[in-house]
Parts: sequence; C-alpha cells; structure tokens
Amino acid sequence: MNRLAVLQIPGATWRRLIADVSAIVLLLAVGIVGFAATFDGPSYIVASAGALVLGLALAWVGARWRWGILSLAGATVALYFLLGGALALPRTTFLGVVPTLETWRQLAIGVVTSWKDLLTTVPPVDAGDGHLIVPFLTTLVAAVTTASLAFRLRRAAGALIPASLYIAGEILMGTAQTVAPVVQGALFVVVAVIWLSLRTMWSPERTAVEAAAPGVDASRAARLRRLVSGGIVLALATGAGAAVAATAAPPTQRYILRDFVVPPFDIHDYASPLQSWRKYVRDFKTEPLFTVTGFPKDGRVRLATMDAYDGVVYNVAEDGAGSSSAFTAVRSNMSPEAEGSETKVRVDIENLSGVWLPSVGSARDITFDGDRANDLRRGAHFNDATGTAVVTSGVRSGDAYTIDTIIPRIPADEQIADEPFAPLKMPKQTGIPQALSEIASDATEDAETPIEQARALESYLQTDGYFSHGLADDVYSPSGHGAARINTLVSNEQMVGDDEQYAVAMALMATQLGMPARVVMGWHPAEGEKDAGGVFTATGDNMHAWVEIAFEGAGWVPFDPTPDEDNEPSQQNTKPRANPKPQVLQPPPPAQEPAELPPALAEERDQDEEEDPGPDWLGPVLLWTAGGLGTILLLMSPFLVVGGIKAARRTRRLRAERTADRVSGGWDELVDRAVDYRVSVPPGSTRAESATVVGEAFDGPRVATLAQRADADVYGPGDPTPEDVDTFWREIDEIVAGMAGGSTFWQRLRARLSLRSLRRNRANRSVRRR
Repeated sequence: MNRLAVLQIPGATWRRLIADVSAIVLLLAVGIVGFAATFDGPSYIVASAGALVLGLALAWVGARWRWGILSLAGATVALYFLLGGALALPRTTFLGVVPTLETWRQLAIGVVTSWKDLLTTVPPVDAGDGHLIVPFLTTLVAAVTTASLAFRLRRAAGALIPASLYIAGEILMGTAQTVAPVVQGALFVVVAVIWLSLRTMWSPERTAVEAAAPGVDASRAARLRRLVSGGIVLALATGAGAAVAATAAPPTQRYILRDFVVPPFDIHDYASPLQSWRKYVRDFKTEPLFTVTGFPKDGRVRLATMDAYDGVVYNVAEDGAGSSSAFTAVRSNMSPEAEGSETKVRVDIENLSGVWLPSVGSARDITFDGDRANDLRRGAHFNDATGTAVVTSGVRSGDAYTIDTIIPRIPADEQIADEPFAPLKMPKQTGIPQALSEIASDATEDAETPIEQARALESYLQTDGYFSHGLADDVYSPSGHGAARINTLVSNEQMVGDDEQYAVAMALMATQLGMPARVVMGWHPAEGEKDAGGVFTATGDNMHAWVEIAFEGAGWVPFDPTPDEDNEPSQQNTKPRANPKPQVLQPPPPAQEPAELPPALAEERDQDEEEDPGPDWLGPVLLWTAGGLGTILLLMSPFLVVGGIKAARRTRRLRAERTADRVSGGWDELVDRAVDYRVSVPPGSTRAESATVVGEAFDGPRVATLAQRADADVYGPGDPTPEDVDTFWREIDEIVAGMAGGSTFWQRLRARLSLRSLRRNRANRSVRRR
C-alpha cells in the first residue's frame, strides 16, 4: 500500500500520467510565453522548453522510485550543471553540448547574479551573457516541484501553488509590455479547472466505490457528459470575459522589479544636442569627431531627431507621431518598414562625446567593437521611427561599431508633386513667435502643391538669409534657438545665423502652415566631397541641421534652409524691419552646455548627487540581497512546502474539537514521526500492532503504554479531560525528542523532509474507505 496512488488502480497509470503531464505543460507554457517581451529572439523558448522536459522527466523518476526531498533536490542540481550549459550557455560549451569549466563557473555564479543582470539590462535582452539562466532555472525548478506534487499527491490542487508562483515570478522579472495577459490568465484558469475535475473523477476512492456499484458505465458516462459540458461552458465564459476585458478594461499600471532596480530609460534625462551646436562648431572646427568607412554617396549622418518645441529648446517629444522618445534596446531586424539600398558602414569615434550615437540611414543591426563593446551593447537604444540611437554609457575615443543599414531613396520633387503631406499627429508646439505665421504665409503665397510650399520656405530662408556662426572673426550672431533668438532672426533687417537658427525657423514656419516637420542634427559632406572614396570624417565644420517634412507615400523628405556659408552679410545691420508686429517673447534660453556623458546633465545635479550618496550603495546592496534570498527561497521551496504540510498536520491534530480526537491525533503524530525515521508500520494496523513495530525501534515500554492509554481514551465511556490530552501530547513529544536524540544529523534532516508519512496517511484513508 506504499505505492503511489497513480499506480494503485489497474489501467489508470497512463491515463492519469498523460493528463498530469499535459496540464503541467500547458500551465507552465503560460509563464514561458510571458518571457517573449524580455528576450530578443526565440532562444528563451529552447532553454525553457528544455528545462520543462527535463523537470517533468526528473519528477516522474523521483516519484517512480520514491526519492526523498534531498535526493530529488540533489538530482535537480546535478541536472542543472550537466545540461544547463547546452540550453542556457551554449557559447561556453564544447560543440554546443559538452560543458566546460567556464560553463560550470558561469552556471554557479549565475544562480546569484543572473537575476540582477537580467533586471539591469534593457529589454529585449540578448540571449548571451548568461541571461538564459533565469528562464532555464526557474522553469526547471517549477517543473520539478509542480510535477512532483502532481505525481505524489492524491489531489492536484497543491501542484497549482508552484505553477502560480512561477507565473508570478515571470511577471515580476518581465517588462511593462504584456504578452496577451487576458489570454494567458484565461488559459491558466481553464486548464487548472479541467485538470482538477479529471483528477477528482479519477480518484482511487471514487473508482473503488463505482466498481462495487451497479450501473458503473452509465454513471461514468453521465459524469463524463457533465464534465465536458461544464468545460465547454467554462471555456465560453472565460473567452467572453477575456474579449470584454481586452476591449473595455482601461490600461493599468504593471508593477515589475525592473522599474525598481533600474528606472526605465528616459531620453529626457539628457540635454537636447542642439543646445551644444555652438560648442561643436567652435571647438571642433577641424578636429575629427568620428570617421565613417563605407559612407554611401549622398549619405547623411544622423545624430538626433527633434520634433517638440517649447519656446526655449527643440527636443524629442513625450509622444506623438514618430515617437521620437520611444527608444528600445538595440536588437536585430530593426527598422522593419525601411525601404532602400542595403549597405554596411563602420564608425570609429575620435573626439565625439555624449549619449547620442551617430547613425547612417535606417539601421537594421548595430555591432560594437573594441574594449567597451559589451558595455556599449548593454546600454544601446534605437528609435525605429526617427533612425536615431543612444548609448547610456556615452561614447568616447576608441569606440567603434558597424551598422547594417538601409539607405532610403530621396524622391525628386517631380515624383511627389501630387503627394499631400502625411496625416501625422505631431506634438503640440508652444512659444512660437507670432511673426513666423505671417512670414510663412507670404513666402508660400504663390506655391500651389505641398512640395512647392515646402520648397518656398526653404528658398526664402536660403535666399534672404545670411550665414554666420558668430565666432571671433564672424559677424555677430547670437547662439541658441529659443523664441527670442528666432524672433530676432526674422525681425532684423538682415537675417543672420547658422544651421541652428535656420532649421528651427523653417520647422516652426512649416508647423504654422500645418506641415508635419521636425529638425535633424547631423553631418553630411559638402558638394565637392561627396565622392571621397567612401570615407567621411565628421568635424564641426561639416556639421549641419536640416528639416524633414513627411509626405504621404514618400516618408520624410530632407530640406536644407541654411544659406551658403559664403553668403555673409557685408555689414552688420541690427535695425528691425519696418512696422514690426508686437511680439510676446519667451525668456532667453539658459546658458548653453554640451550634452556630456551621463549622468553629468548639469553641474548642479552632480553636486546634489555628491551630497546624497546613499542610493549609490544602497541600491546594489538591496539588489544583491533580494537576488540571493530569492534564489535561496526558490531552491528551498520543496523543503518549505513539506515542512509546512507537516506543521499544518500537527496543528490540526492538536486543535481537534473533541479531546478524544486530540489523543488519537497525538498517537498518529507519533507513528508518523517514526515512519519518517524509516520505521515500516503497515497501513491499517491497530495501535497495539503499531506500538509493537515502533517500540522495537524507539522506547518500547512507553510506546506500548501510550497505545493502551490512547485506546482507553478513544473507546472508553467518557472523553478524556484537556489535562489528560496535554499530558498525552507531552509524552508524545518526549518520545519524538528521543528519536531525534538517538539519530545522526543526516537522519534527522532526512526524517524532517521525508514524504513517507504523507503517503502512509493516504494509504490508511484508502484502507478505511474500503
């Protein structure tokens, strides 16, 4: 009678085993699917699916051969180190399968550090760097514990606990981006209910009763019909509820550990690169900032794309068309909608600094080289809509990377002569000087088509404007592009400025006319340098800002409103134009500071951070502590479950309503503890028979006396008093303490974690029912 319940009923073994395995696979698959938003590519599926199969096989072997908790835990650890390399760290193995010393080193360290590494890497994360250890290890532990409880317990409800914890852990370790959460929850509930119903219908006691009753086939058929009908109704109700929830429920905040460990990347933490314009043209006029090899003909290097203006600075928007602030981690197959010619370029950084990463065309993939390749890759983000990239650690001399990119085709004006502006919802612009609206209307008065209107604005600024950087030998031209500076540009008798002012002025005028426009800061060679053998050296001298306007069917088309650099004013004339309209001017822009390496956004912020160094050490300490404790709890979950079950069993017996039941429970507690110490007590034996077996191993006379007292208290004419119960339990505890005192440490640990008494109780209940 000590055999597993699943093996006790002839013909039921495979039926129940198939149902258990199918249900566990579906339940844990719900959690595996949730990792899709965290990892780049399907590698996590291979690691998780492999761990699921291994965990199910190990749990079945452990149940079949009646392994204890220690044996099962040891086998799980061995399996983790033997096959974890092939599924989670294939790059460290020999031939992708055989583990090496490096494999075992990373697996051992990864038990503690992989959680932190995953949470501190911006998703979607690459399969390398040990990140796959997290889905592999969690799935392996979840599969072993869930399947072990399902195979060993008579009722499957207990197996839902580790499965639920697995899904909860996946959510906490995941991202704010959900993967069909309503469908996942509905599937979990439907599978769990059907599984529990089948297990209840196939329970040994119900099968035994039905075998002795007439009309077994009819009863079974009726139950089957009820089960199927109930499952269909449940599935329909769950599906309808999921559909309603998916369409009607408002979005809610999803709390994940990633947001508490590392705040989400926010480009607004960094200054607009356009504010550093004058620094580049002044300090790096001839100094190489970076070099591009494989530079395409008529190509442009893009540093930043800005579409939001607030009267002080042009920056990336919080939201809106183009999603200029929607940066995600660099991955393969970026810019999926880009069209054009494919090429590959290499960028070598020299004097450029800051978080913005120069890019060419619409990048499909970015591969970093050099000593800082891993650091750059971990902090690299890309915006598909604007074609711009950033690295949170900043670029510096010696960094290098290769871009697989698509160079878009710029349409000729004749090709988009009949195309309207693209119907994009652009961010709301504020602080625009009032004069720009009238100037834009006058400049486009004779233009008829959208492309003619855009070219008219470009031509107006190019023709009527003069060029000056405002440096030592130049005509006076203030820096900045705030409302006051742009109003000065268009109100003076002579428009004097450089790319910073003219690009912003044209973009704002285009916005006033309803055109979807944005400002781009970057580099491109002069006309005579466009065939320089595919090598382009970026300096402050060939740095430019231009405007892009979106046309339907053609995308973003570039415009260069800045006058030629040779078109300098003959003399400085700051006299305002006649009859200027009154302006509501914004405050002058703050002092220009270059966008330096993070977190140096401003000198004041650095000083504030130096005064409060607490989070610099507290965060890592809490992270490592939480990761270590979480790992320990995860690995010890089987031990905690068994200990909790036994503690609950003792409490239930000790607090029974009738005093006679407390005495009976005390005797059962004594026998169970002896069984856990490997004493073979036959199921269904009387107290006298049990006392004989237990007494041979532990304190025979006292055990026999307690058996007689238990029979007298239970079957006697009256119930024992609470004092008698306390005395009985006290003697039980003394005998149990004697068992522990006469055993070694390992014997005590094995008894504490043994499942033998739990199986004995199931066998006794089955005998009593029969």
